[in-house]
Amino acid sequence: MKKHYLTLFILLITLSAHSQDMLEQLREQSGQESEAVLGIFKGTRIINGQSIETRGKGNLDVIISHRFGRINSGGYNLFGLDDSNVRLGLEYSLSDRITLGFGRNSLNKVYDGFVKGRILEQKTIGMPLSATWVSDVSVYSLKRPELPMTFQRRLRYVHQVIVARKFSPLFSLQLMPTLVHRNLVSSETEPNNLAALGIGSRLALSRRVSLTGEYYYRFGKELPGYNSLGIGVDIETGGHVFQLHFTNSNEMTPSGFIPSTQGNFFDGDIHFGFNVVRSFQIK
Repeated sequence: MKKHYLTLFILLITLSAHSQDMLEQLREQSGQESEAVLGIFKGTRIINGQSIETRGKGNLDVIISHRFGRINSGGYNLFGLDDSNVRLGLEYSLSDRITLGFGRNSLNKVYDGFVKGRILEQKTIGMPLSATWVSDVSVYSLKRPELPMTFQRRLRYVHQVIVARKFSPLFSLQLMPTLVHRNLVSSETEPNNLAALGIGSRLALSRRVSLTGEYYYRFGKELPGYNSLGIGVDIETGGHVFQLHFTNSNEMTPSGFIPSTQGNFFDGDIHFGFNVVRSFQIK
């Protein structure tokens, strides 16, 4: 599986560089200048994980996220709609490249914060890829009477590099090499450090509607749970982005859904959910 991901990554880079060289030659001949490629993804999230996008300086995003119970829980539970967990988040852009975020999750009473910085920006001429760095820290504040839960034990960290390319107005793809560290794990055999590789995509159906997908493959043998998988629809309406999706993960922070997804998507352990994003320009 690792070889497959490495081969895919090398192929994408090779194709990107080759196509960009050809495009650059054509545009140089026509006298066009290099410009930033915008709208690789519509929102700063794909499903659960971060997208490549950062907002402009002074932008404040208010994000309300819901994950309902499992659809296969049946009609008595209204196919999961009787159960819900919520994340409320704020994300503020200090500059065009740096964003700070903070959120609170009802599930496990998790507080999370992150810094997100744009490293590279895809251009119509010259730079074939965009790249962003994300560092995230989470504090699990749920009471655990059976354990002496010190503050240090409650901490989890995630570091991630996001590499993306908009191949055309219709299709974008990103890869997310990720490292998760948890100070406390559920058993002695479970590693504190976990490496994963995510892949996300966007297929535009119209100017304002897109299909999205996200998958995180975890490296390691006999890991508990399942790899996180999700599919969704993004709907842009001015200052709002509505994201409707189906995923086997009910946690909404990377330190939760990457190592701790408990449902098997293909067995019907699917959670319907949505993200509502409202952007405000406050500076």
